[in-house]
Amino acid sequence: MSATEVDRAFQVDLRGVVDLLARHLYSGPHLYLRELLQNAVDAITARRAVDPGAPATVRVRPLEDGGLEVVDTGIGLTVDEACDLLATIGRSSKRDEHLGSGRPEFLGQFGIGLLAAFMVAEEIDVVSRSAVDPQAPAVRWRGFDDGRFSVAPCHDDVAPGTTVRLRPRADADHWFTEGSVVALAEEYGGLLPVDVAVEVVLEPPGPRPPDGTAAARPTAWRRTSARHLPWRTSGDEASRTRALADYCERVFGLRPLAHIDLQVPLAGVEGVAFVMPVPVAQGTSVRHRVYLKRMLLGSRVDGLLPDWAVFVRCVVDARALRPTASREALYENEVLMATREALGAAVREWTLQTLRSWSPLTDAFVAAHDLALRALATSDQEMLELVAHVLPYETTDGTSTLEEVRATHGRVLYAPTLQEYRRVAAVARAEGLAVVNAGYVYDADVLARLAARPGWDVQVLGRDDVQGVLSPPPPELLVWWSGVEQDAERVLAPLECAPLLRTFGPTSLPALLLDGADARFERLRRRLVEERQDVWAEVLESLDDVAPPAERMLVLNGDNAVVLALADVPRGPVRDAGLRALYVQATLQAGEPLRARDAEVMTASLEVLLRAGLAPGSRPQDGLP
Repeated sequence: MSATEVDRAFQVDLRGVVDLLARHLYSGPHLYLRELLQNAVDAITARRAVDPGAPATVRVRPLEDGGLEVVDTGIGLTVDEACDLLATIGRSSKRDEHLGSGRPEFLGQFGIGLLAAFMVAEEIDVVSRSAVDPQAPAVRWRGFDDGRFSVAPCHDDVAPGTTVRLRPRADADHWFTEGSVVALAEEYGGLLPVDVAVEVVLEPPGPRPPDGTAAARPTAWRRTSARHLPWRTSGDEASRTRALADYCERVFGLRPLAHIDLQVPLAGVEGVAFVMPVPVAQGTSVRHRVYLKRMLLGSRVDGLLPDWAVFVRCVVDARALRPTASREALYENEVLMATREALGAAVREWTLQTLRSWSPLTDAFVAAHDLALRALATSDQEMLELVAHVLPYETTDGTSTLEEVRATHGRVLYAPTLQEYRRVAAVARAEGLAVVNAGYVYDADVLARLAARPGWDVQVLGRDDVQGVLSPPPPELLVWWSGVEQDAERVLAPLECAPLLRTFGPTSLPALLLDGADARFERLRRRLVEERQDVWAEVLESLDDVAPPAERMLVLNGDNAVVLALADVPRGPVRDAGLRALYVQATLQAGEPLRARDAEVMTASLEVLLRAGLAPGSRPQDGLP
């Protein structure tokens, strides 16, 4: 260091720090009570380390002047400790050399918990007496939200422990009402292993006595902490199941289908996963209720389970998982990754066992969460086999499992999109062709993976599969077709479609539009070239030299009365319009969107047909004006 250099201490704007905490570190002012409870429980933990028989109580009292008082029977502070710990941001006794760095029994490790009270208070008054040094006098520390503080010995006769009093800010007094305090204490400290209670008024104050003094308000202590963790409920299995279902209903608002016990000793994790009775929308982040050393970390914590486990909501307590500085989320590290894998394995094993043998629970589970099971089957081989045997699929034979389709037909033929399925469903059903609808999310992926499994013959539906079940026209129809075929080829050629005559059911369907993968690719390629103006459009456009025009096929139904009537229509605009109208109808029947050219064809065809139908002599005149 040169002679001109001078060491200086950083200056801290406390109001700026409080604003930073309130707006960026903590999710809101409501966390102030959690931080006070955390400090109190850690103080009790420290005292019991040197005096196992010491009392373990925390008393929270809303004050008549609008403030709040929190009293604990913890280890307390001396004057020197108060000066050192309460006046230094980031200094924490939990990292003290004498107590051990980051000792796992403590909830807080960051030294910023007390500052959270400044989110709702303009003044913090701390009176504390050490339980370790009985000769040391009590100390009083007062801090203000403008950064000032004072420390002085307190000669009052106070018991070992700490009392924190808050004077609310003008805009935060609602956080100190009895209802708010009870709700926050129950939310954050509901599972704490110490006796936490809030003073509540039993009844409203009566009328003032004649002397004008305030009437006494009868109060009582309302315990907000639990003596036992909910999943450690004693009794027989049926009673435990009912108790856990009641707990799930209180916490999540739904009565579960079942519960799954969770335990990961490596991370000190224990708890329960509840199988929800309703499906969860895909893409929704499923969040869980996580406690750290029985203090609530958060009621909507994500990242605890694998993404596929959307059908469960968990309540767990952990000792070795690391929180973020705000203590509202879990820090992503190797321990959390191992925990996530272990919890996922427990949920997966329960799922496999439930699906392997039928029960009413199996039906309810599959009905609610079949989509989640399909998602899991895309990555889990064992689940893939179970899904094939258990989950229902829409087929042209009705609702069936994939195993039932294989057993009946020897193979599984599927349409990879909903559009493809709707295109052929009516004809396939009438002609006895079994086709599975794989057009919904995950279905095509499941069937593609199943195709690689030994013993499974799984194929994508092709144009040849459909054509193979269509009957060739009888000889008498070939004479009729010879008079229409040339016109059909001419009319459909500009629409990149070729005509074909077959007979098939249902007879009410005049035409069926078929195309193969090459045709679908070619239409997609051309659409992208038209819509995009980038390097990929240029690449796709360059394929014009190597990709020949791909034709679709309009299969006309020789058993349909409308198709047969075309032979009686003279060659010319009306017959052409009729053929074009059949093409448009088949396109819509297939679920395809109409291209601009198709829409023009539809409009022009309707105009021709309407003019022909409305022309003089083309309709009966009786009864018409």
